[in-house]
Amino acid sequence: MRHRVLQQLFKILVIPCCLICSTAALAVPAMGMGYEPKYQADFSHFDYVNPDAEKGGELVLSGLGTFDSLNPFLLKGLSADGLNQLVFESLLEKSLDEPFSAYGLIADDFVLAEDGLSVTFYINPKARFSNDSPINATDVKFSFDTLMSKAAHPQFRIYYEDVESVSVVDELTVRFNFKRKNRELHMIVGEVPVFSSDWLGGQDFAQTDDVRPISSGPYIVDQYERGKYIRYKRNPDYWAADLPVRKGMYNFGRVTYKYYKDSAIALEAFKAGEFDFFFENYSKRWARSHVGPKYDSGEIIKKELKHSNNAGMQGFAINTRRDRFRDVRVRRALSLAYDFAWANDHLFYNQYVRCDSYFSNSELAASGLPEGEELALLDNFREQLPEDVFTREWQPSSTEEKGALRENLKQARDLLEQAGWSVQDGVLKNDKGVVFNIDVLLVQKGFDRILAPYARNLKKLGIEMSYRTVDSSLYKRRIDTYDFDMVVTSFPASVSPGNELKHRFHSQSADTTGTSNLPGIADPVVDALIERVINAEDRRQLIIASRVLDRVLLFGEYLVPNWYIDKHRIAYRNKFAYPQTLPLYYDPITWLIKTWWIKPAATKTLREL
Repeated sequence: MRHRVLQQLFKILVIPCCLICSTAALAVPAMGMGYEPKYQADFSHFDYVNPDAEKGGELVLSGLGTFDSLNPFLLKGLSADGLNQLVFESLLEKSLDEPFSAYGLIADDFVLAEDGLSVTFYINPKARFSNDSPINATDVKFSFDTLMSKAAHPQFRIYYEDVESVSVVDELTVRFNFKRKNRELHMIVGEVPVFSSDWLGGQDFAQTDDVRPISSGPYIVDQYERGKYIRYKRNPDYWAADLPVRKGMYNFGRVTYKYYKDSAIALEAFKAGEFDFFFENYSKRWARSHVGPKYDSGEIIKKELKHSNNAGMQGFAINTRRDRFRDVRVRRALSLAYDFAWANDHLFYNQYVRCDSYFSNSELAASGLPEGEELALLDNFREQLPEDVFTREWQPSSTEEKGALRENLKQARDLLEQAGWSVQDGVLKNDKGVVFNIDVLLVQKGFDRILAPYARNLKKLGIEMSYRTVDSSLYKRRIDTYDFDMVVTSFPASVSPGNELKHRFHSQSADTTGTSNLPGIADPVVDALIERVINAEDRRQLIIASRVLDRVLLFGEYLVPNWYIDKHRIAYRNKFAYPQTLPLYYDPITWLIKTWWIKPAATKTLREL
């Protein structure tokens, strides 16, 4: 590696990279976002893997709905599960036990320019595609330019909008040039998936939905039948298998996804032995359905695993593009009608905590009244914000106390009247006679039991709520084009938020097809605060800007807050082992695919946490 001579001279193994480096530029194998990376340059493997894990065997997982594409980077169609993680590699690898540290993968060194306006990556000479062609700087530039084109999903153009251009310096050196300084851009461009131009075979990128990718990652597509299954096999010549960032990872010889119409059918298939691992999202099923002889005998293991993830926000997103939802008083009224306490007690077996922030379960969440530096930042936008942001602590509607729901509904009625809606002949209408109704779009069965009591409460206000479950293809089309009144959504949050906020909350994403900005948030104050988060100079500024952004989003009442849980609920067949050390920040499927292995003998006891 290019950094080794400098390491010997200066006794530097790694250097921390804060937001924009002010020290002399130095090529390093790792950087941390505002802190020194945990793992030194000579580390052998991550702590949350077993470097001696057995290789081989098959992991069978479930997919829901269907798939019709082998290209996960397009807006159209539904891509097969597993493609992003198994087939496409990136320049850098993020560790799962740090807030945001990136280590060399395809690039074995990288350096941020002293002026913060470019980052240069040095590609590992051993890096290869699955067809044994070398990965070079031209491939990286081709991948990025393709993802930024109109042929690819628009999320990439939003996420990487501050990249001016990509320059091929030489065969193994590529430089990303920035339009302006950006706190995390030099690290998130390291997440760009790298693919070969040979994959396209001269076709337009949008026409590669049925062309097997040339892999830069550990697996290649083996067999598939659209909508039914896809099987990946581990590349026996995978070039990065012994790198420290890959040691003990991707241990299965094959990974297969079988597709099921919905999660209820999938659970029965799991219990029947059709696949190996179930990540449970429904409290009722966790409490009542994960039982039976196979659980009692130990053939199926059921566990709850703690995590330190920022829980973000889940809720019933309200589409503010619709005229009747544009008034914040209407949106607050809809939130007041939801009885979470009753749902948690009667439906969720008291497993959940109410979301009260877009950064729930983290230090980034706003609390109390704004003061100090938070208040000073808010003061910059005082004329554009409601006074309540400064004088009242936002809280989700509560129904813990006796009679609270009745009082909430009275408040909701008053707010609706102030917004020009009144009950006429038992139905809520405005002065033009337009009836207030809500159509909720669902893709999974199970939420109907949650929406039914909510609909009853809304009916007391004269609002008719209907809800229906549609197939995954139609659901995606309608979500991508924002053709809904209300939809269940979630905004998972990083412990170090940044450019992804533009895709979720920025006005430029409100009318761009296919973004995560389902509520249609288009607020110049939100836009400005997102820029503050992205360009924060240190962790303290990041926290302050995030809390202020949280306050403004909450008072915008863009969704009816749902709930979160600080545990992962999983069930799996008793044929696996996994490391005793868990990562801090992880989703269970990624952790499973990356670090688990099949026990070498059926008699060996599964290693417990």
